[in-house]
Order: sequence, then C-alpha cells, then structure tokens
Amino acid sequence: MNFFVRINMSELKVSFEEVPEKYKKMGGRWLTSQFIYNEVPPTCHPLGPSNKLIFAPGILTGTTAPCSGRISVGSKSPLTGGIKESNAGTPVAQALAKIGIKAIIVEGQPKEKDKFWIVRLSREGGKLESARGLMGIGLYEFAKCVKERFGKVGFIAIGPAGEKRLPIAGVCFNDKDGRPCRYAARGGLGAVMGAKGLKAIIVEDTNTSPVTVVNQALFRDGQRKLVEALREHHMTKPGGLLNTYGMNFLIKVLNEIGALPTRNFSAGRFEGANKISGKVIVETIKQRNGNGTTSHPCHPGCIIRCGIIWPRPNGFEHVSSLDYESVWALGANCGIDDIDAIAELIWICNDGGLDTIEAGVTLGVAMEAGLIPFGDIQGAIRLLRECIQGTLLGRVLGNGAAFAGRLFGVTRVPVVKGQGMPGYDPRVVKGLGVTYMTSPMGADHTAGYTTATEIFGIGGKVNPLSPKGKAELSRDFQAITAFVDATGYCLFILFAVLDIPSGFEGMIETCNGALGTKWTSDEVMAIGEEILKIERSFNEAAGFTKAEDRPPEFMRYEALPPHNQVYDVTDEELDKVFGEL
Repeated sequence: MNFFVRINMSELKVSFEEVPEKYKKMGGRWLTSQFIYNEVPPTCHPLGPSNKLIFAPGILTGTTAPCSGRISVGSKSPLTGGIKESNAGTPVAQALAKIGIKAIIVEGQPKEKDKFWIVRLSREGGKLESARGLMGIGLYEFAKCVKERFGKVGFIAIGPAGEKRLPIAGVCFNDKDGRPCRYAARGGLGAVMGAKGLKAIIVEDTNTSPVTVVNQALFRDGQRKLVEALREHHMTKPGGLLNTYGMNFLIKVLNEIGALPTRNFSAGRFEGANKISGKVIVETIKQRNGNGTTSHPCHPGCIIRCGIIWPRPNGFEHVSSLDYESVWALGANCGIDDIDAIAELIWICNDGGLDTIEAGVTLGVAMEAGLIPFGDIQGAIRLLRECIQGTLLGRVLGNGAAFAGRLFGVTRVPVVKGQGMPGYDPRVVKGLGVTYMTSPMGADHTAGYTTATEIFGIGGKVNPLSPKGKAELSRDFQAITAFVDATGYCLFILFAVLDIPSGFEGMIETCNGALGTKWTSDEVMAIGEEILKIERSFNEAAGFTKAEDRPPEFMRYEALPPHNQVYDVTDEELDKVFGEL
C-alpha cells in the first residue's frame, strides 16, 4: 500500500500523498487511532469541521492471509465524545489495499450543508461527483442504483440515518455479493460521514492483484500455521460452532448460564430463547429450502464463514446477516421471540443505516419508559422507521440509549461512555464487564472478549461470576485485540490463536513476512498496549476521567435474576486495568 487519500470536503478536492515513514508499518485500528490522536483536536465537536473520518485496511488486508479482509473506521464519536474505532469485514477493504490505498482521510465540511457528494476511487485516482439521485433512499435501493450506474464496484456508504447525522448511524460496506450488510456500526461514525457531506465512496478494483509481501517464505509458513489452527479448533473449523451457527449458539449458552440480557437488562434468562436460538435458525433455513444459507463469508478468503443469510417463509432471501448481537438486541432485549420479526427489524436497520446493537438497546430503554410494551413487534418497527424518517421522536431515539434514558426519566440505562452494552450481562460475565467499563471505545464486547476464557475456556478457564483477576484478564484481551484490529484479521481467529501455540506463531509470522519486521509475541502485546495508550490519551484530553470507567449505577444495586448478582468489581480494580500501562 503506497498512498494516503485525503478527501477535503471544504475544498471539494481529492488528493493522493505518499505515506510518511512513521505510518508505514501501521494499519487498521493502529493507524486510525494514531491519525485521530495526531490530527483531531480532542475537544472538537464530533459533527463539526475539525473532526476527521479515517478508513484504514489492516496490515494484512489485500494479502492471501486467511480471514484478513477487515477495514477500520476511526473518528471522534458523536455517541461517546471520545475516540472511536469500528471495523467491518468486506471486499472493499481488500480492494482499497490492492489499488495501493493505505488510508482515506476525510476532513472539512462543504459550504452547502444540505448537499451530498460521492467519491470515486480507482488506480487512476479519485474524483468527487454529486450524490444526486442517491439521497434519501434505503441502502438496498442504493446498492441497486450503484450497480446500475457504476457496474460491479465496492462501496462505503451511509443510509438516511447517517444523512440526518443520528449518533446511532453506522457506516455500511457491501459484502462479497454486493449486499449492503457489512457494518462498522458502533459509535455513530455514520453521522460523522453525514456531517462531512459524504454519501458514499465508490471503489473500482479492476485489474488488481494481491498485495506484495516482503518475505514470501516466512509469510507462507505463517499462513500455513494459522490455517491449520483455524481448521483444527472446534470453534473455527469447518462444521464447527461458528461455521454452523455463527455466534447464534450463544443465545442458548448465555440463557442457560443466566447472562442473556432480557427486557432491558432486567433478567438474565429469556423464556423465548428456544424460539430464536442458533439451532432453530439453522433448522428453519433448511426447512425453507430456498435462498437462505449458513456458512457465508463476509469477504473472499474468509475460511471461518460465520455469516447467515435468512430466508422468508417462501424461501426467498430476507436479510444478511443474522448475527448474535443483532438477534439478541432486537430479540431478547426487547422481549421479542419471533425470529422472522427480528429479521425484519435487522433489515430495517441495515436499510436505514442504523447500528443494530444501539438500536436494540435504545428500544429496550423506550420500552422500559412505556412508549411501547416489551414484545411489541409492530411498535418496534414503527419506532425504527421514525428514526430513519427523522421525526421528532425518531431523532430522540436516534441519539441513542443514554440520551433517550435521560429524556424519559429511566434509571435502568445499560450504557458506558454513552454507548449501549452488547448482549452479555456484566453482572454475570464480570471480566467482559471490565472491558465494557474501561475500554476507550465505550461498552464494546469486541474491545476485549474475555468471554472466550470466562465461558468457553479458551486460553484457560476462570469463573465468570468471580471478580477475582478480571482487571488483568481484560487488560490482556484489550491489548491483543487492539493488535488484531491493526492487522486486518477477524477477531474470531483469536479462538484458535489463544488455544493453539502454532496459530499464534502463524499470526505473527504473517505480519513479519508481509512487513519485513521481526516482531515477537511480547512486541505484539506492546503494540496493542501502545494503541490503547494513544486512545486513552485522546479521551483524557477530551475530558474523560475515571468516572467514565464505571458501570451504570443500577448494576451496583439491582441484582440480576437468576443468580441475583450485582456488578461487584470494585472501582479500585477497574482503575488497575490501565494503571500499569
């Protein structure tokens, strides 16, 4: 990868520049966070002209390394007020890398506030064009229009929610078949893109080949080790849990251990869990015998293949992908046990450009406030459509769960740093709770997935109900995760990498082969810690204190059935996570 692309929306100019030496080894989250730290004033308004939006493929994206087709999106978040990185697996990441683009930096704002633009990028360069005809439409229609206008291309886009600058708007990418369903969803980065007046980036990737690596022999050896580990581990192998059910097997697992957040985190078990479980999803797809499928890859080169395409009762395709967090957020968390209704809610979010997690958590708060009852499918559909339409109530909900909770006077609001919690109750899975509380990103399970150890016994086994040792566990997971987010690898490789030593070696060797570096396992962890330091420093300069690293108060005193646990990791333990970095 040879160039940075700067898109200056104030001047309506696209320019290419050589990559400075200090950035050459970076990729993904490492690069986006370093850029935000270096170039964005920490106290700026997230939707103002001083904020920037960065897109960066991973270090290995565009190579033949398995499961490496991810791209990081970074900015100052309008939802948390701090630094944010969100990433997605998509062929767009690989296309950008193959045409030599290491990062895209979107800066400034157009003088005409209500006018939107698209940018077309290819090997020949980049140019801005009017987004006329592509505004105000859902992303499924957008994808059809793009195909008709530009042919087979990749795209980065926002839906109507992003156009309206709603803080629960995500950034959408196409999957390998052109569907608008791969999202860098969290943190409201779609609102930042909307504030830049940028509707979409169109990526033309014809006549490209894989990214060149420095040491081909070392790279291939590492690739072999990693592939073997992924094909051996029970989570990631063909016919394994992820390949068969995606992460939806967690519905049953978390329900059984009492950690499935239900009806706005008021209980840990959902009586309708068996109706929306991974097993039911897979069996129903087989029964409908149509266009639905399991084992779908989000990008070429993915060998885990955890995507699920859900069909309607008539067999025709409905939505991709039916992921655990979306099923939980719009299902159990809202008291909804109709899987077809949940699929429709996911489709609405994908079409409108909404983060399914924040949307589901916000709906749970709205239900808690009495706007609609728990389990009200038609009410949930109506509220999501109001977000996308930008009604007054829709804009309230479109600002996320924390804002809605304050407006409606709700005290059970499951957020940290303004961001809704994902589908694991921290009163039961306490190490993941530490990640929620202390991650620079706000409540985010992907920032340090201690569940791997606490529930699955990967890399060791600890009691999820015990607060003991969870600060250290979370810190280690956050560090290795930050590194993986820099590489472009899917987070799910960690299941095999943490259990099979040769897989860990393979991960590092592919990086060293690609870059010509000699990183050791200790240096990899140090890179992860460096990324976290950068992010924490930005947040501190933005005004964050230790108070932002705390659970919502209700979790300290509201015992969660059935274990009747409160969140009892002390403030002193939470402060230890980064006290030694």
